[in-house]
Amino acid sequence: MEESEVMAKKQFKAESKRLLDLMINSIYTHKEIFLRELISNASDAEDKLAYKALTDDQVPVDRSQLKITIVPDKEKRTLTISDNGVGMTKEELENNLGTIAHSGSLQFKQEMDQEHKGEDIDVIGQFGVGFYSAFMVADAVTVISKAYGSDEAFMWQSDGADGYTITPCEKDAPGSDIIMHIKPNADEENYDQYLETYKLQELIKKYSDYIRYPIVMEVEDYRQKPKPEDAGDDYKPEWETVKEWKTINSMVPLWQRPKAKVTDEDYNNFYKEKFMDWQDPLAVIHTSAEGAVTYKALLYIPPKAPYDFYTREYQKGLQLYSSGVMIMDKCADLLPDCFRFVKGVVDSPDFSLNISREILQHDRQLKVIATALEKKIKSELLKMQKDDREKYEKFWKAFGTQIKYGVVADYGAKKELLQDLLLFWSSKESAYTTLAAYKDRMPEDQPYYYYACGQSVDKIAKLPQVERILDKGYEILYCTEDVDDFVMKALDEVDGKKFKSVADDDALPQTEEEKKEAEEKAEAGKPVLEAVKNVLGDQVKEVRISKILKSGACCLSADGPVSLEMERYMRKLEGGEHMKAQRVLELNADSAPYAALKKAVDSGDQATVEKYAKLLYGQALLLADLPLEDPAGYAELVCSLMV
Repeated sequence: MEESEVMAKKQFKAESKRLLDLMINSIYTHKEIFLRELISNASDAEDKLAYKALTDDQVPVDRSQLKITIVPDKEKRTLTISDNGVGMTKEELENNLGTIAHSGSLQFKQEMDQEHKGEDIDVIGQFGVGFYSAFMVADAVTVISKAYGSDEAFMWQSDGADGYTITPCEKDAPGSDIIMHIKPNADEENYDQYLETYKLQELIKKYSDYIRYPIVMEVEDYRQKPKPEDAGDDYKPEWETVKEWKTINSMVPLWQRPKAKVTDEDYNNFYKEKFMDWQDPLAVIHTSAEGAVTYKALLYIPPKAPYDFYTREYQKGLQLYSSGVMIMDKCADLLPDCFRFVKGVVDSPDFSLNISREILQHDRQLKVIATALEKKIKSELLKMQKDDREKYEKFWKAFGTQIKYGVVADYGAKKELLQDLLLFWSSKESAYTTLAAYKDRMPEDQPYYYYACGQSVDKIAKLPQVERILDKGYEILYCTEDVDDFVMKALDEVDGKKFKSVADDDALPQTEEEKKEAEEKAEAGKPVLEAVKNVLGDQVKEVRISKILKSGACCLSADGPVSLEMERYMRKLEGGEHMKAQRVLELNADSAPYAALKKAVDSGDQATVEKYAKLLYGQALLLADLPLEDPAGYAELVCSLMV
């Protein structure tokens, strides 16, 4: 072959200029991805040689010697990525690098799948475009390659879309060297960073930490010099900068190891290093599945919520790997919102990636995995709840609110999944209880799960509405979070029992005699009720004789779908201040204050009626943890009783 023929520049196939421009400028979101792609290609080359050695006795390869070498050169502005894998012939250079979107890895995998059906043939590359990501950071790329078993080596060179040349060259050992001439810095692009060892180490750890072959690079280390033997007492330690070759990647990820060979310390250290926490996780979930979708997952329940957990800035998601190569840092689709606190990684060879390996083409596999992980997370939390109650309550204090939000979200779509995880404070146990434990303690005649809402357990316990329920010997769930009333209404019913607020008129079933007595009291109290309503006006929708008070003089309830608890909650939300409950002032006809009020009404003492009506309404607001509409006026009324 004549030298002129060899040296002639050849044009890329497949509309190269257009496709290459698209690939460089559009396909990849982040330029730093190039290093991941080139390392993955190098790993593929090592795999191919390793598979040859397994299937051919004439290929004596020591797998322990396979490695990927990274060499930055600031003076020449080159970054070299070398492997000692299978290498490429001239024809393969032509086919693999001269045709964009031709994947030698994909072809190899297909061939191996045919020859070795049923065996796990794992090769990272799928599309054949990753190599060209080098042009995002390089203005010229040289590939020197020597195929295993060949005496010839060839050099492929290109400065982009204008085409490429392939020329014979010298190379001692099989494998490939990819030499990138890094672009000069631009206005908004710092290309110098890709020549810095610290940046390269960072990118390797981020994207290629679990490539199965060592990724080695010469790095600088700052260390103390050995102390001279003749050094005196006044010797001061001396430090020096040394260069040494180091393996940058971890290679075998923790989740790929057998559980029996991973210690609790290993799990905890991985969590703290990977997810930047100084505390051990509350629980570890190490799981895998094979079948329609094959995956391995390593999940963690953190010990506490991050500072921004309940803000819009917080991003949920698990790290997503495909055959050990990180694809996404936070894949939100793998976690339901109710378990958004979970940290971890998922690794699967079955993901259908788009051409840049950055995002998924469709989410069928994700949905399958997400459903399985959802069940696994719940199972682990239930196990913690049963076996280590102290730890579970720690979890509940950190993430219980999120579980409750999960019950309410999407019109209660996840309530059956989450109801077993709920904890509420028990009036009977003076401790947290599950709904199942509450139900087990129910007397046979108890018609409902009872709950009461308020700002604290102590305040709820003193509410006049709870008295009649407790006197019956029934247990009450004390709900101290704003979302609790929404939770109870979303749950509605569990195991055939409905939830009922202690503030509901029908919380306790009435006999016919009791109903008749209540009607008589209401009828007899009409003049008093009308008088109070005239004083309060539009501040309340109604004034009524209470069916829920036993010894307390008054309380506030709501008529309609919006409860007082909902109103309190909505007040805290932007734009929610207009959602108000229709307030009802309830009066106890058997109380001494009611008797005094009735006396004033019967005697026509309007001034006293106004004073008592406002006092009772103010008391009801305070009991309901709602703000007084006229604090100064209320204070004057109270002080006037002292005169």
